[in-house]
Amino acid sequence: MHLPRLRGEQAAGLVSILIPARDEAANIEACVAAALASRGAAVEVVVMDDGSTDGTPEIVRRLADADPRVRLAAAPPLPPDWTGKVHACARLAEQARGDWLLFIDADVRLAPGAAAAMAAHAAAKRLAMVSGVPRQVIGSLGEGLTVPAINFLLLGYLPGGGRAETVRPDLAAACGQLVLCERRAYESVGGHGAVRRVLHEGLALARRFRAEGHRTEVVDGAPLATCRMYRGFAECWSGFLKNAVEGMATPLGLPVWTAMLGGAHLWPWALLPAWQAVLAILLMLGLRTAVTLRAREPWWTIPLHPLTMLVALAIQWWALARWAVGRPAGWKGRAYPATKAA
Repeated sequence: MHLPRLRGEQAAGLVSILIPARDEAANIEACVAAALASRGAAVEVVVMDDGSTDGTPEIVRRLADADPRVRLAAAPPLPPDWTGKVHACARLAEQARGDWLLFIDADVRLAPGAAAAMAAHAAAKRLAMVSGVPRQVIGSLGEGLTVPAINFLLLGYLPGGGRAETVRPDLAAACGQLVLCERRAYESVGGHGAVRRVLHEGLALARRFRAEGHRTEVVDGAPLATCRMYRGFAECWSGFLKNAVEGMATPLGLPVWTAMLGGAHLWPWALLPAWQAVLAILLMLGLRTAVTLRAREPWWTIPLHPLTMLVALAIQWWALARWAVGRPAGWKGRAYPATKAA
């Protein structure tokens, strides 16, 4: 469960903070302001407006007028064989001038030392990619039932936790909310163009780097950034559903995941009051408590843990069923053909 916790450091070279934005008027100003407050490294901030219909581009233009480090670009029409965010990120990389490419979502708020710490860590360990799960801001019961599964599955079930010591592509991990790439390595593997059809682009890019012989690592993202990714249960369900078949919801993998998660976190409740069931529940909640404290998530989500596992499995099975009948995945007004299960 140990992930590297980065310290405040100075970083050499320019860090390009790259933000794809589609209808992000509620988020973009705070996101850019936090990025501009970065210290320890020279930064530029490039926002790619991806066909927004709200006031996103007007807000960014105002910020660019006030600070020359900010630039606004407009994404060209989406080609038929790309997903939206991946296409915007590829176009952002073309606009970037930096030695380091730091891709963040518009709902992410970087800590002042995050960009420098990630670049310095990547340089020191010769990593092509560094990623982390930001501290998740959880503001509703629906979010508390779903969002904590991210860190629980990463820290509790991924062998090596995405550490650089594990070099296998199938053991790679990443969070698309916070991804730093070394520019030359990024270009050598084809960048986002090499994973153009996916929705889980962080994970796909990490696997691509490793398949090409580069090192990637997941670090402790809680001190580096915060993010409120969804608001309410309906957004959480739709958001996790969209890329499930690129992760757990596969015909071969999901039955195994169901046996592991259901057997460890749901079945003991059916065996109460047997002492073995009590022991299993205490161990389960102990692990969940340790992960929650490590990820700096709200304590009140811990008693919800069995329901979190039940909802997580329900999302995965629903995603697999939709994939099996050819239902397209969709996000922010776009629909994509059902992707091939991993």
